[in-house]
Amino acid sequence: MATDDSELWLVRHGETEWSRSGKHTSVTDLPLTEEGERVAGGLPQKLAGVSFDRVLTSPRLRARRTSELAGHGDAAVDEDLVEWAYGDYEGISTPEIRETVPGWSIWTHPAPGGESADDVAARLDRVVTAAREVPRTLVFSHGHALRVLAARWLGQPVDHGRFLHLDTATVSVLGVDRGSPVITRWNA
Repeated sequence: MATDDSELWLVRHGETEWSRSGKHTSVTDLPLTEEGERVAGGLPQKLAGVSFDRVLTSPRLRARRTSELAGHGDAAVDEDLVEWAYGDYEGISTPEIRETVPGWSIWTHPAPGGESADDVAARLDRVVTAAREVPRTLVFSHGHALRVLAARWLGQPVDHGRFLHLDTATVSVLGVDRGSPVITRWNA
């Protein structure tokens, strides 16, 4: 169980060409767009005055660049923070997938050749466990991965991440209130 002083700060990477167009991006290592760089450049103000005991980043270029722009270029790379592996759906948008699989959603359907929800939960549960070992952790990661991470922090199944919309280059904070894990700030 989380201690009352545990906080897990989440930063989604800045905009890429594929995040802007809605294409599923996991292993494709895309750079930030000019707009992504500009908006991520404002992250130091959102993180100002906060000290972190641990700072981690996904190994993907978009997350590492966002951590640099946020003033945390020394973030440790953590493979558990990579995006949900979309397999055959890499580079394809949800509307395109639904042309052949009506009603498809990463939250309710498999991604052929990709990760299962259980696989994603297992690796993000490791991040939750590590974050609870120190008072304050900051992570730079990806949209679906961070939504799953929040669900797992709250003790919920992976598919509860579907309720948590997350924009690029935003800051969210997970904490603990009287022994219960909570969301203290989301998509800011």
